[in-house]
Amino acid sequence: MDNPAPIIREEHEGGGAYTMAIESAHRPAILSWKAGGADGDIRVVEHTFTPPKARGQGIALRLVEAIVADAREEGFRIAPQCPYVVRAFGKHPEWEDVRAPLPR
Repeated sequence: MDNPAPIIREEHEGGGAYTMAIESAHRPAILSWKAGGADGDIRVVEHTFTPPKARGQGIALRLVEAIVADAREEGFRIAPQCPYVVRAFGKHPEWEDVRAPLPR
């Protein structure tokens, strides 16, 4: 992507999302999460989606990198549930400091 759109962070009670508008698509790329843990200090990443026309450009990875950066800055941890995010964490051992197990 030559000039990527900004990542927008949204939060609501019980969850939130990171989104990026995709110029060539009708839907944005999205990473969605729900609050977890006894104190809500874990964000369970449930889903990522990149429009088919925009796949293979590293957009989903940018969304994961955004939540990892926020976790480090704000002190929450991430429990990957989405298969893409599970694989991304497997490829980035340097993110283990913010990884959490899935809440029961």
